[in-house]
Amino acid sequence: MGNKINLAVFISGNGTNLQAIIDSIKAGRVEAELKMVISDKKNAYGLVRAEKAGIENIFIDPADFNSRQGYEKELLDYLDKKNIDLVALAGFMRLLSPYFINQFSGKIMNIHPSLLPSFPGLHAQRQALEYGVKVSGCTVHFVDEGMDTGPIILQAPVPVYSDDTEERLASRIREKEHELYPEAIQLFAENRLTIQGRKVYINQP
Repeated sequence: MGNKINLAVFISGNGTNLQAIIDSIKAGRVEAELKMVISDKKNAYGLVRAEKAGIENIFIDPADFNSRQGYEKELLDYLDKKNIDLVALAGFMRLLSPYFINQFSGKIMNIHPSLLPSFPGLHAQRQALEYGVKVSGCTVHFVDEGMDTGPIILQAPVPVYSDDTEERLASRIREKEHELYPEAIQLFAENRLTIQGRKVYINQP
């Protein structure tokens, strides 16, 4: 057990994974200080969750900037002010540019509702049902310049049932996400993750 890391979470919506992270920190399962929650959507309920937890929360409107780089520079300025060690994307619906990713290489995580590399991008649960897979799940990965293509940290399987709807499958996957994301953040906090090419090695404590 070491010092707590400084964590920022980026959201665009409801923020259920954000809530799972908040709860895990509060329970002592994740050694992090959640310094800020940033949203690109003004009405994202995740901002309310952050406010209720007493966490600094900021809406930064991409439309206020002349360029993507200008918007991302603003994000980076906020991260720099808070000495952020790790950014967790939790339903953040914007692709980050190579400019941003290179500034924070190996320090940005994302969670995706499929067993990557299967079904990247939007509507992963629908893709899984349409393809007819028997098992889906969720993946926590480091972010690289592609869409859901970064080195995989953790995965958890979720069975797909013949009578599943997209909503039912999404709900079961979400339950797993709420366990898996805090676990991955804690591994980072314990300095137990090593990236070598496409692989992430989990070191013994």
